Amino acid sequence: MNSHILIADDDVELCRLLTDFLQLEGFTVSSVHNGDVAVDEFQSKKYDLMVLDIMLPGRQGLDVLRAVRNTSDLPVVMLTARGDDTDRILGLELGADDYVPKPCNPKELAARVRAVLRRAQNTQQQKSPSILSTGELLLDITRRELYYKEEAIHLTSTEFEILQLLMQRAGSVVDKENISSEVLKRKLAAYDRSIDVHISNIRKKLSQCGVDDDLIKNIRGVGYQFTQAMLTEDK
Repeated sequence: MNSHILIADDDVELCRLLTDFLQLEGFTVSSVHNGDVAVDEFQSKKYDLMVLDIMLPGRQGLDVLRAVRNTSDLPVVMLTARGDDTDRILGLELGADDYVPKPCNPKELAARVRAVLRRAQNTQQQKSPSILSTGELLLDITRRELYYKEEAIHLTSTEFEILQLLMQRAGSVVDKENISSEVLKRKLAAYDRSIDVHISNIRKKLSQCGVDDDLIKNIRGVGYQFTQAMLTEDK
């Protein structure tokens, strides 16, 4: 079955252009032009991914994103104004999986959508080990779940993939270019803070559950390091 994409953007012509292109790429596409309608659509129907513009009548895009993240891990790709780092970073902090600056290239959007869906659907077969753990922190790769002291910690698909990569390479410094290539499936652009924001979100969620703040260390100018040794287990 084709993945069903919901586009929420008040630019009717752009929605039509993106819908036509994504349909040619094999997706099923619906579009809405108002933030309140976007929330109603998300709550009443089953979608595989949302393409969400920051600027919408009714509820603003970031408010729509908050509503989505309150109840769901639906993958979200934000459409942001080119050069507007504030909205872009805030969107990532609120749980967006990726972003595309406007005016957007339909080919780039399709590539980002496919990459985010691959992460969310976890179509690649997982190699052993299927469980990574350190102390009371446990990452179940097969079920795509994270636990601390047996309490579940909710991560977006992008956050999960980044944490998995760092834990699999525990003790080693993983540079941001590598994280972007392996997880976001794109080269890291100059001044792109996506990785930093995603890792900040992971740290915040871990810290709220009582996990040591130093578990993920920022190696300034290089990348990130998961500092604790891993125990591995196959199911």
